[in-house]
Amino acid sequence: STAEKPILLNNITDAEAFISGAEVVVVGFFQVCVALAPPPGGRRWLPGGGSAPRPPPSPPPSFGLSTSPAVLTHYGVAANTVTLFRRVDNDRRDLDMNSKDVDAEKMTRFVRMNELRLVTEYNPVTAIGVMQSSLQLHLLLITDKMSPKHPKRMRKYQAAAELFKGKILFILVDSNLNSNERIVSFFKLKKSQLPALAIFHAPDEEQDVLTLDEVSVERVQDFCNRFLQ
Repeated sequence: STAEKPILLNNITDAEAFISGAEVVVVGFFQVCVALAPPPGGRRWLPGGGSAPRPPPSPPPSFGLSTSPAVLTHYGVAANTVTLFRRVDNDRRDLDMNSKDVDAEKMTRFVRMNELRLVTEYNPVTAIGVMQSSLQLHLLLITDKMSPKHPKRMRKYQAAAELFKGKILFILVDSNLNSNERIVSFFKLKKSQLPALAIFHAPDEEQDVLTLDEVSVERVQDFCNRFLQ
């Protein structure tokens, strides 16, 4: 399938509406219009990269393009910059496109690494974005994505994530992936005890674990509130 064309953002109003309209968006800020295809689709619980199998990525973020000097000034960016805006921690990441070593592969990696969402699925690439996030409190739902109960669990987890937006980074860890076994064992859990919630405060490595018979908004909320106190 062909990639969607970038949306042209001709003024500040258009740009603000576009950026606030999704969890993650990417905007190319250029002096002249360029043919730019949208990208294709230190914290101790985080294992290092390695050659772990990649789970299917989330759908690619919306892609905007602006050559308006007013828009560039409004967002304080230099020309030839690709910026990722995300809602979960109200943050942004800039990629300087003037650098000669930036190619399509590097740009794709930049987006995949930084596209943290309300609930971010953990993989070796998003791990880097998680480590660099300003949110230092991480809640992990460690669960089997193949379970028939998974869609319902995710709906509840997503709803709970809305309540702690800007305070806690909600992360989904698929217990089926061999690459995630280190996370399960880091929290001293066995697969037979899953699903489970694990909360981790990066600066002092304080943590807590709750095994669940089922995921509910109330259970997640109580667990987070107890830890926050």
